[in-house]
Amino acid sequence: MIGPYYRPQLTSLMSITHRATGVLLTVVGAPLLLWWIAAVASGPQSYQTVVAFFGSGFGILVLAACLLSLSYHLFNGIRHLVWDSGRALDLRSAYTGGWLVLIAAALLTAVLLGVLT
Repeated sequence: MIGPYYRPQLTSLMSITHRATGVLLTVVGAPLLLWWIAAVASGPQSYQTVVAFFGSGFGILVLAACLLSLSYHLFNGIRHLVWDSGRALDLRSAYTGGWLVLIAAALLTAVLLGVLT
């Protein structure tokens, strides 16, 4: 609880998380993607360095965080586009959409991690 007057709600927590995932993707995800692209262009030895990093325990953790952030940001962005069209704005639909975003993000992350590791 934040103070005696406000209880965080799913919609407010998802809004904050949407911003946080955007920052994480910008600060961590984009540089890692650029590192991977540069390694592919630089030859087998550079590429093997990147593959070794993403194959390590820490690398898998970083990859999982980036994939979860990307999946969440994607699905929550789609939810916002639906809201921008004037649909699903009632409380029940907002919560249903929120839970669907969380479930879809977790599933997509699991599938992508299974493919990439």
